[in-house]
Amino acid sequence: MNFYVIYPEITVLVLALLLICADLILPAAETRRSLGYAAIMILGGLFISLFYQYHIDGSVYFYDNLFYFDNYAIFFKQLFLAAVVMTILFSLDYAEKLRYSGEYYAMVLFALIGMMVLASANDFLTMFVGLELMTISFYALAGFRLDDKKSAESGIKYLIIGSVSTAVTLYGISLLYGMAHSLDFSVIEKTFNVFSPLGVAGMAMIVAGMFFKMSVIPFHMWAPDVYEGAPTPVTGLLAMGSKAAAIAVFIRILFTAFLHITDYFMPVLAVFSAICMIGGNIAAIRQKNIKRMLAYSSIAQAGYMIVGICAATPQGIKSVMFYAFLYVLANVGAFAVLSVVDCQNNGTEYKNLSGLSQSAPVLAMVMAISLLSMGGIPPTAGFTGKLYLFTAVVESGYVWLAFIGFIMSMISVYYYLKVVRVMYQGSPDNSITVSGSIRAVVLISAVATILFGIWPQYLSILTDFAAFTFLR
Repeated sequence: MNFYVIYPEITVLVLALLLICADLILPAAETRRSLGYAAIMILGGLFISLFYQYHIDGSVYFYDNLFYFDNYAIFFKQLFLAAVVMTILFSLDYAEKLRYSGEYYAMVLFALIGMMVLASANDFLTMFVGLELMTISFYALAGFRLDDKKSAESGIKYLIIGSVSTAVTLYGISLLYGMAHSLDFSVIEKTFNVFSPLGVAGMAMIVAGMFFKMSVIPFHMWAPDVYEGAPTPVTGLLAMGSKAAAIAVFIRILFTAFLHITDYFMPVLAVFSAICMIGGNIAAIRQKNIKRMLAYSSIAQAGYMIVGICAATPQGIKSVMFYAFLYVLANVGAFAVLSVVDCQNNGTEYKNLSGLSQSAPVLAMVMAISLLSMGGIPPTAGFTGKLYLFTAVVESGYVWLAFIGFIMSMISVYYYLKVVRVMYQGSPDNSITVSGSIRAVVLISAVATILFGIWPQYLSILTDFAAFTFLR
């Protein structure tokens, strides 16, 4: 048992427990902002340390191959760390205004541990533990605003619907265990029979559970209400981290446990991808609340990421990883701006962003860059990411899927530009104060989004390295 393999999870766990203890020690009247800064510094150091852990020759394991520490897992762990660090940074003002205790930061870290476990899981039981640790943390975070009925409603809805999803996933795992007498992905891959009723039923239930976490149509019904009601920083982390974690473990399951049936399953997956892109983008057009609009947009974004999975090649997996990182960058900027607007204008309707270019020009600029990146407009990173996705899937023969993705990307620009129009043509109701932490995170998001759009080589090389060692 090489405990060095799980040092990122141990570090985050110890940090979360220390934050809880520090919260108890600090006077009740004192701000918990210092706890957020402590978490940012330690997680930032952990993010940097993971650059030195990439393995040229493949993977290292923990506890009888149940937990992988390969290049694929390391990349996603860095992605989750970046998402959490940025989320904590832009939620400092929000948390201080609402008098959140240190438990808020601890719950965010517990969700992070769950995401990191999912990226490394090579066993269905390990996967389930990571999935539930992440999901239960988000149940609590979604209902964290005790003074807001919508927050309570979102927490309850997420809990009820998520519990059903958990039950379906767990039952599917039990069926696979009945077929293979093991929960190890590699053992299931060797024993899986496409004509086995137990195996097919178990696979279908597990895929349905993963689709719920990724908010894939028709398992998306929880997303709009939860996104709207949850505290804005939590919505941002839910959109970035939860979706990326589900994508990470879904890819590992598909290309490890279900490797021999990918040829049968990819056409079905392509249909779900097309439905997500079409349904998500069309539904987003009608929304009046920006968080609900981004909820439906995230459904469409899940469809775009599944496009890369449908390629079933290292190039396709590389494109998914590349796009997932860029999606995090764009969402950081968008939700950082929304958290400021929500905190100071008491809402995230379109009207709350009216005239933002006059009251806070930096925020308006970053919001525009983030939305254009999600729409895939050059020279933003989103354009490069979608180019990689569509190229990979065309090379695999799914030209029709790439065509649908291109058309839907153009449609998405319409409702993204509606937000830009409101920001630059409307009149502000009041001034917006931008703190140093918010200014830092939005500028990092905007610069990185433009930089990776113009010069994507370094991120492309890193995702190549991780994807090709995973599917070597």
